[in-house]
Amino acid sequence: MDKVKDKGAVITALGAMSGTSLDGVDAAVISTDGVTISAFGAHDYVTFSNADQQVLRAALGQWDGPTLAPASEVVMQAHTALLAKFQNVDLVGFHGQTIAHAPRTRGTLQIGDGAALADALGAPVVWDFRTADVELGGEGAPLAPFFHFACAKWIKATGPVAFLNLGGVGNITWIDPNFEHPEDDGALLAFDTGPANAPLNDLMQERLGLPFDKDGALASQGSVETGALELFLAEPFFARMPPKSLDRNDFAEMVQLVHELSDADAAATLTAMCAAGVAEAMQHCPRPPSAVYVTGGGRRNPVLMKMLEVSLDCPVRRVEDVGLNGDMLEAQAFAYLAVRVARGLPTSCPGTTGVRAAVGGGALSRPR
Repeated sequence: MDKVKDKGAVITALGAMSGTSLDGVDAAVISTDGVTISAFGAHDYVTFSNADQQVLRAALGQWDGPTLAPASEVVMQAHTALLAKFQNVDLVGFHGQTIAHAPRTRGTLQIGDGAALADALGAPVVWDFRTADVELGGEGAPLAPFFHFACAKWIKATGPVAFLNLGGVGNITWIDPNFEHPEDDGALLAFDTGPANAPLNDLMQERLGLPFDKDGALASQGSVETGALELFLAEPFFARMPPKSLDRNDFAEMVQLVHELSDADAAATLTAMCAAGVAEAMQHCPRPPSAVYVTGGGRRNPVLMKMLEVSLDCPVRRVEDVGLNGDMLEAQAFAYLAVRVARGLPTSCPGTTGVRAAVGGGALSRPR
């Protein structure tokens, strides 16, 4: 029997994620049947060099052209080297690198070849997770909510909770764990909250040659420019009802809003914009969550976390407080989603991406 497609079997799945922050690739193992989480396993990480980051940045927003091939080569080399370190894996979930995302017009583009990766690793690979959702009218993002639902069950939540991912772009998943399945009507609401770390990272790189504002050190020395913050919140995106999603560069003009500010004031203002977007998002939750659990790089910024604590009407906690790994949650999510795709289970639904009906995206490639 094919263990990967045997819906009753718990299998070892390896997931990989390279996010919009462009800092590197996360990889993590979980044991799951595609419904419940049985165990969390090994994990690892590789950073993109400055040169690799420049290659990837040159491809952002491009749907075709000469920048895509070298960017894809960077993605494939990093993933192949990292994932080859893991042994005894039944299935791999490969997200690739999002280069362009415009679901209402051109679709969504993740570079990286899952079939070639399957050959290189000698293991079946699930990839191209977002296309089917977009083709059925969905936003194609966020995709981690079905895994967040499983995590809410794993931490034994008894009432509504929210998971807030602060990577390059922010997204939130509101969960009612009392439902049996994530695709049940009312079980989930998920959407992008707005820019998170990407504009601040870009500012730090442009002005200081640093990859990010470590520990919020620069923002802690500055003051928020309220005029720029008000202009940011006037963007039409915040008036749209969820589900909704963003491309990494949809708010690229944010850096221009703080162009004339000092380094510290600019950093403080961009940090406040991230928190303000989350506060706006909370108004869409069907009921107040008992807590917001923060994952992604943003949870390591004490200035941002303090802003969230002040602006939200519920406790704000790092996911580590409930035994989860905030650095690896998205990689774990694509391991989990890979099992669901291989077994014909849905990976998104109207409440997560706005897709017309629950759909299981992704393609399964086996090694030749």
